[in-house]
Amino acid sequence: MAAAAELSLLEKSLGLSKGNKYSAQGERQIPVLQTNNGPSLTGLTTIAAHLVKQANKEYLLGSTAEEKAIVQQWLEYRVTQVDGHSSKNDIHTLLKDLNSYLEDKVYLTGYNFTLADILLYYGLHRFIIRKLRHTEVGN
Repeated sequence: MAAAAELSLLEKSLGLSKGNKYSAQGERQIPVLQTNNGPSLTGLTTIAAHLVKQANKEYLLGSTAEEKAIVQQWLEYRVTQVDGHSSKNDIHTLLKDLNSYLEDKVYLTGYNFTLADILLYYGLHRFIIRKLRHTEVGN
């Protein structure tokens, strides 16, 4: 799922009216949001955090200092570990590690749903769909 599509889905899930225009820059197609009242915003997690604040749902960024740090950690994980990995071994290891981490948790930060859960879901969605399609073809 392209970053612009993810950000549009995020807008919708946050209850924001559509209207933001996204573009992409560079070889890695990093998302860019041109704001009406200031400089453009660059990067998936930067734009996503901006949208959360725009929707007045800051609790999605964490409610305690520790939770905010964990949310930020998982947002960085999304960009550095999930995006760009496409080999079956990388994906298998990533999913296995996440499964192990989530074994005793409801959400990535423990018991509270955050932006990290949303963006990690969006990032992993393509791998899960690919795996399901591959499984269906194999049967």
